Amino acid sequence: MHMDNITKVAVFCGSSFGNDDSFKLISHSFGALLAENSLTLVYGGGYRGLMGSVAQGVKDNNGHVIGVLPEIFDNDMVKLKSVEDELIIKKDMHERKKQIYDLADAFIILPGGIGTFDEFFKIFTWKQIGYHNKNIAIYNINGFFNTLISFLKECVDKGFLSNKVFDSLIISEDANQIIKDIKEKKVILPSKI
Repeated sequence: MHMDNITKVAVFCGSSFGNDDSFKLISHSFGALLAENSLTLVYGGGYRGLMGSVAQGVKDNNGHVIGVLPEIFDNDMVKLKSVEDELIIKKDMHERKKQIYDLADAFIILPGGIGTFDEFFKIFTWKQIGYHNKNIAIYNINGFFNTLISFLKECVDKGFLSNKVFDSLIISEDANQIIKDIKEKKVILPSKI
């Protein structure tokens, strides 16, 4: 996929802010960077946490935001402050994830909790088995993902993850490098069949 093909980027991150204020500021700046690069944000919807910060950063810089909510979150508490240009409501979390995966041309992971890890591992698994060949980037803000990266390297060392699959991940603490790499990197993984 060449850079001209990347127009929509899914961002997975926390629906809370964490306990380090820099996460909020950096995620807002990252949203601004997406907008500056004419990349539409596709995310889980709502204004809460880092998810809301990224969306607000896109919105504040005249970018386009697509939110995808499951019915369970289709309420005024979640939609108190609208940051989406388009809001898609799906029946459940599975349909929500599939919609986000289908819409996006690439995926970027920012700090978050188990929901963020669930989304990362699912999309990484799908790449490994050949469901898609879209770029996946880990934006390692303040070294947040260092332990996860070490664990994935241990999986390689112990023979449970191939080097090629691990190396297909884009990992950086530099937002501009992430944007450049998701547009330009092309990795075709060997078939698992």
